[in-house]
Amino acid sequence: MNLLDDDLPRRQVLKTAVALGGASGLSACLDLGGSEPVPTGDPNAKPSRQHAWREYIRHDEHGNSQLPKHQVLLYINFDGDGQPSTDTRSTLERALTVLDRAYEWSHEGLLHSIAYSPSYFERFDEPLPENVELPEPRALSPFESPTFDTQDAVVHLASDRADVVLEAEQALRGEQDQANDVSVDARLTDVATIASRRTGFVGAGLPANHQDAAGIPDSKPVPEASPLFMGFEVGFGGNQATEEYVTIQDGPFAGATTKVIANLRQRLEDWYDEQSSEDRVMEMFSPGHAENDLVEGVGSNLGSDSGIDQFVDDIEADARDHGRVGHAQKAARANRDADGKVKLLRRHFESTDDIGSDQKVASLHFPSLQRRIADFEDVRRAMNGTDLTEVTPAIRQRVNNGILEYIFVRRRGNFLVPPRRYRAVPTPRPKS
Repeated sequence: MNLLDDDLPRRQVLKTAVALGGASGLSACLDLGGSEPVPTGDPNAKPSRQHAWREYIRHDEHGNSQLPKHQVLLYINFDGDGQPSTDTRSTLERALTVLDRAYEWSHEGLLHSIAYSPSYFERFDEPLPENVELPEPRALSPFESPTFDTQDAVVHLASDRADVVLEAEQALRGEQDQANDVSVDARLTDVATIASRRTGFVGAGLPANHQDAAGIPDSKPVPEASPLFMGFEVGFGGNQATEEYVTIQDGPFAGATTKVIANLRQRLEDWYDEQSSEDRVMEMFSPGHAENDLVEGVGSNLGSDSGIDQFVDDIEADARDHGRVGHAQKAARANRDADGKVKLLRRHFESTDDIGSDQKVASLHFPSLQRRIADFEDVRRAMNGTDLTEVTPAIRQRVNNGILEYIFVRRRGNFLVPPRRYRAVPTPRPKS
């Protein structure tokens, strides 16, 4: 593919360059004007939490967070067996500090984190503290059989600048001598192997520009205004946990959080070709949203709250009266604590990667942050809606049951995102 083909929109070239990666992808970004100055970073100015993003990214007119447009996930395994050495820790910290120095902690610079799996912590004899729950990933419904990501760790890179995520990745790989004019004196690949590379994008215009993928009708139905392939706004502030809420509050990992990353294939032919816009509103939000004409277009009119909480108690009546229930309606049943606070902080983004092949396939990377992995699992089980199949025969496990007919879990991994001070190969019981 000629990335600089004049017929390709600029956004499409940038997304394609990130998916391609390497020197050619970075060169294409720079040739498209990505050489304008990138704000440099100050390691001492970074927040103590790796997952502290909200204050450093764009927001819409309603105060909803707008996630960085371009994202890369690098799943890694550390060299050797057993506990990582002091040299490994020093090298990894230096490699991450290169990114700290090179880029401002913002959507205009680079947001990044490294998180560790249960398999990584099995390298140690001592267990994690009791208040840190990090189980192995598992199937969470009777109709899924995902591949589990059990690599040691995952590095997450995110920026509005495609050239920034690519240059940062090249620096970590040892394929770039400088990152934003900062010398690269240590590399991730000095101590680890990159086992899997996954990319994605989010934001109005990007999904519409990349809907030429398996799973999306040829009619190109994804609205220009939609940040995701399914055609609706997401991440309403009132339906998201705060960063403070998902943070582990005490113990040696105070300031950490847990992270689940799932990858879901999307098959949206029936979503767009068989369902009306009213049907899609019913299945994404709730029948009440459709009945009361609450959603206009992609849903920007909802402001900072989807209003889903007022329809949770109606779910069985909706099942009987409408023969279907909403995705958000089901999940919301388990996504509030006793005080009414939302449990999960979702940061999902789209992809056309088909991991392991060259085919373009519509999929969703679904990172979710929460204090406990069990919180995510509870919400996922509520989303399954298995109990609602007993209310009416119109609702089956994957039909008329939210959006389950259109999404298929392919991969899932569980991780601990330590606070910045312990981000380089932490022990299970770190000491300051």
